[in-house]
Amino acid sequence: MCMSKPLIRLLGQGVRYASKLRGGGSAFPGLVMEKLHPEFVAEELAKLPYGVVVVSGTNGKTTTTKMTVQLLESQGLKVFTNRTGSNFVRGVAAALLGAMSLTGKLDADIAVLELDEAHAVHFVKAVKPDYALLLNVLRDQLDRFGEIDTTRRMLSTVAAATTKTVVLNREDPRIRSLAQAVQPGTNISYFGLNDELRSYFPSDDELRSGVGARSADLPDSDVTLTAFSGSSATFNLAGQSITGQINLYGIYNIFNAAAAMALTRAVMGEKLNQDALVNELAKITPAFGRGETLNVNGRPLQLLLVKNPSGFRLSLASANSHDYATMITINDQYADGRDVSWLWDVDFHDLAATGVKMVSGVRAWDMALRLEHDGVPVEDVQEDLDDALRSFIANSGQAPMRIFCTYTSMLALREELGKITNVERVS
Repeated sequence: MCMSKPLIRLLGQGVRYASKLRGGGSAFPGLVMEKLHPEFVAEELAKLPYGVVVVSGTNGKTTTTKMTVQLLESQGLKVFTNRTGSNFVRGVAAALLGAMSLTGKLDADIAVLELDEAHAVHFVKAVKPDYALLLNVLRDQLDRFGEIDTTRRMLSTVAAATTKTVVLNREDPRIRSLAQAVQPGTNISYFGLNDELRSYFPSDDELRSGVGARSADLPDSDVTLTAFSGSSATFNLAGQSITGQINLYGIYNIFNAAAAMALTRAVMGEKLNQDALVNELAKITPAFGRGETLNVNGRPLQLLLVKNPSGFRLSLASANSHDYATMITINDQYADGRDVSWLWDVDFHDLAATGVKMVSGVRAWDMALRLEHDGVPVEDVQEDLDDALRSFIANSGQAPMRIFCTYTSMLALREELGKITNVERVS
């Protein structure tokens, strides 16, 4: 029996509802749609008047996607997004099923989709994005994706498939070079830093070689981060200096804001409401696990996802270690990257004066050894995350707490913390 498309869609929505009731994976309903109606995602996204945005790169995708969604909403657009970051086409299909009414209507003007590099390549074969925001190429989970230039080639495929505007990080030479892949008729926009700030954001080559030289022959950027102090940041928007508040942990998130602003400007064009854009920056809250702060027994506890040397280095540099009790959790599951040797490219000397209260996770002893090599005292090591978390909370005095964690340990910590405090659900 041949089922009609509306009936298949209703079946998919039913499967999604049943999966949520049973606590199942969010992508399974999308797999049903992939089998019964392979063109579902492409057909539905093609109906959006402002089209499709793909956000990709090795670092900062989740936070930048969240920023982009909020900035576009500040311009009056209704935005569909894959909020859980489900990267496969089937994950986007499942998110669509959840966002659509029972009559099949998707109440949105534009889609903003976070896709990792490998999955983005497959996605753009099915759906050509109108806009792409490409952030960086860092040595992240290379046991999954191979050498760093393989990652660049993946992003090159995304750039080549984009039809309206590709927004590039001009400070990353591999991302900047993707301009060569952009097809004639597609615009190129850049976000960047002024000369004084470039040392805060070394490219992968600079991070590994220690050489700070960078090409002086850079293209003009549409949005340039020119200064920051605390939560205040100043940007140059196409020649106009503006200052706004960004209440997110980490100087890297301020640069992510420049990326999201550049993308929003590309989408809105002359319709851009700049005052609304700047005012919205102060309203953005952290994405889950990316600096989100939870209240635990009346004290703040901050979760900081770390997955490569640059991100870990910038997280450490974003706050004074004397202000926090610190815990580090390192797992090596597939989603984390099985090879944790990248930890040896991180400088932990800033923690030497205060030490680390707790080290945990599958690779806890590897992390403890790494800290010992930099002269960082470690108070306790417990591989079991639940036991380690309870001990850390109990023994960290009255200080604010922060936990640097890899992806799977972050998910486990959020689940455990959900038993004792309010943790935002993301399913």
